[in-house]
Amino acid sequence: MEPMSGLNQDLGNVGLGKADGDTVEVEGLNKTIDDILQKVTQLEQKLNDVEQFYLTKDSNQPNTSKSISIAKEKLKDRHVASIEKQQQDAFHREEAAGRRMQELKRQFAAIFRQITQHKWAWPFMHPVDVEGLGLHDYYEVIEKPMDFSTIKNKMDGKDGTGYRNVREIYADVRLVFKNAMKYNDERDDVHVMAKSLLEKFEEKWLQLLPKVMEEEKRQEEEEAKAQLDMQLTQEAVQTNKAKELRSELNEVDMQLENLRETVIQKCRKMSTEEKKNLGTALTRLSPEDLCKALEIVAENNPSFHATAQEVDLDMDAQSELTLWRLKVFVQESLKAASRSSGDMGGNNNNNNDDNNNEKDNSNKKNKNNPKRKKEICDALAKPAVKRTKKLPPNT
Repeated sequence: MEPMSGLNQDLGNVGLGKADGDTVEVEGLNKTIDDILQKVTQLEQKLNDVEQFYLTKDSNQPNTSKSISIAKEKLKDRHVASIEKQQQDAFHREEAAGRRMQELKRQFAAIFRQITQHKWAWPFMHPVDVEGLGLHDYYEVIEKPMDFSTIKNKMDGKDGTGYRNVREIYADVRLVFKNAMKYNDERDDVHVMAKSLLEKFEEKWLQLLPKVMEEEKRQEEEEAKAQLDMQLTQEAVQTNKAKELRSELNEVDMQLENLRETVIQKCRKMSTEEKKNLGTALTRLSPEDLCKALEIVAENNPSFHATAQEVDLDMDAQSELTLWRLKVFVQESLKAASRSSGDMGGNNNNNNDDNNNEKDNSNKKNKNNPKRKKEICDALAKPAVKRTKKLPPNT
């Protein structure tokens, strides 16, 4: 889709007919162009959203295994569920995982009861009475005190303060024994009791551990699948956006084509004198703008190669639309060059001879390559004759 900046301002210069209704027609065309420009702005915003999504996705993309990559490709080929459906699935999945975790907690509670009912468990049933026992350095040695009653209360917690999984309970039970072994000497009865109970607890824990690991692996796989599904859903949404964007771009292209046809119908024929003047004006373009002008010619002339070192150009073979587009482009380019030269002249010299200096510089510039300027002028200004223009490489 070609740029349209400034098109509505220059529409009055494209040689519409001489009837009194031309002003109304030009205003109507300007309105059409304004509508298209507004549509293009909206499309640009959509395009930026799609681009931003994929930039963020690429920067956050983790390294995945081959099996995950294969699964992802298969899932891409399937219909991706809606976000609402995925939210429902996630809710049911979390419910099922919660039920399985409750069963593991129930089995762990049986182990916990066996340990707490042991005859040596009494020193660990309640928080250590630091003041009553005169253990003034206890909190300096023990960073996180723990006891069985605290664990039991947290296991029974229903307000969100309870343990999230079995491993958290396991860690606190071990902490009870580790604290006792750390604070008390190896020959102390409490140290011996804690060490013995810890060994029994670890034996029973090893029996439950395979089930715990199986559940953890299952949850990890389910979370990975949920994230993948969500990512694919987001990609599907962006893909649909891209499809809609492509359709809207095609619609804008059709509007532009219709606008072109309308302009062509309204354009009068460019006279031979105007073609000569246009050719002369082309010789005043900078090399960069000249290349752009040749690209305009190439757009509606597939046989014309703008980037070739040798270019055959027949002005009479060009459509009226191409000629008028060239005229508008040349006018704008020369205006911009004139403003730029005026600014530079004002900065370098503030006397009244600035314009003369600019003309002298322009003449000197033209003299640098008179052969090329003559070839361009001859090629563009003489209608109905086949000409050849040699362009320097990389121009």
